[in-house]
Order: sequence, then C-alpha cells, then structure tokens
Amino acid sequence: MACRFTPNPQQLIEHKHLGTTLRKAVAKAESGEGASVFGYYVDDPERYGVVEFDEHRKAVSIEEKPSHTKSHYAVTGLYFYDEHVVEYAKRVKPSARGELEITDLNRMYLDAGMLNVRTLGRGYAWLDTGTMDSLFEAGEFVRTVQRAQGLPIAIVEEIAYENGWITRDQLMESAERYGKSPYGRHLKGIADGEIMLVPNQKS
Repeated sequence: MACRFTPNPQQLIEHKHLGTTLRKAVAKAESGEGASVFGYYVDDPERYGVVEFDEHRKAVSIEEKPSHTKSHYAVTGLYFYDEHVVEYAKRVKPSARGELEITDLNRMYLDAGMLNVRTLGRGYAWLDTGTMDSLFEAGEFVRTVQRAQGLPIAIVEEIAYENGWITRDQLMESAERYGKSPYGRHLKGIADGEIMLVPNQKS
C-alpha cells in the first residue's frame, strides 16, 4: 500500500509517547533524510529492539530482543522513513521467530549510514502496551496525569486546531456533537479561549 504514497515520508507509530517537546523531536525526524527512530532508556531492554552507541553516541548496532543486550536503550515504536523504505521492506525476510521484524528494516538503514537515532531523556514517557500489564499501567499513567493536570491527553481535534488543520467553526461543530460530555466541554473550552493551547509566558 505504501508504494502508492512514495516519495512522501512514511510513518509508523506503535505504543504511547508523551512529552512536552516531542513535537520538536518529531519535526526534526520528519525533515531528515533516511530513517529516524527514537531510543529510550529501559530496565528490561531484552524485551525490545536494542540500539548500541559508540563513545560519540552514534548508533553502531541494533538487535531485536537480544539475550545479551549491548545497551539499555530500546527503540520505541515511532519510526520515520524516506522514500527508500519500500525497496528496503521488500528485502526483509522472516526472522527465526517467523516474523517480519521492523528491526531488520532499521538495520538496513543503519548499514547504509542512513539511520538517525534520537534519544528521549527526561521529560518524556514512553509507554509500552505490548502486554496486558503494560497496557493497564499505561492507562493508569494517563489517568493519573489527566487527573493531576485537569486536562485530557492527545485530543485529536485539539491537535488539529492547534496546527491549523481545522477552523474554530469546525472545532465547535465537534464540540456540539459531543454535547455536555467532558470531551465536548473540553473542545468548547478551547474554541472559546478558556483553555490556552500555548501557556502564557511572562515577558
């Protein structure tokens, strides 16, 4: 299917990513050549695709669920690829587990010197949802943050309005569809200017 969309950049998103400056990191990834992935420090790297760095913090290897890990940096489920991804993807073969591994695709870009790995440090949260326990924990995390902030996370209409993809009238139409529900009230609050999308900064 992706063949029809090249040479437009391709994106693949798995799991949940939260961070106040994630948008800037994503913008850099979208504008770069080759492929861009994100590394996140974890205590159990053997569960993920693991990226190894040299002394200059440059990625030198990437392995899928290795028994002996070379770092604690897991590759998160957020990937950006250029127009070469279709040809690379055609060359991916089933692994010993009988699966087509995204790590093999990333390794092809690495071997070609075209893989950019950006590490996510403090201020970010990567929530794996690959197991029932991790899915529950991710839900609890989002619930806790939303309760503490009093604002919901990742509202599609809010993101679209903030980026100029929809108008205020369209935002109000969405708010009216949800009526007096918390979701609808949130959208109306944005449209009416009661909720600031960009925090006010003192001069």
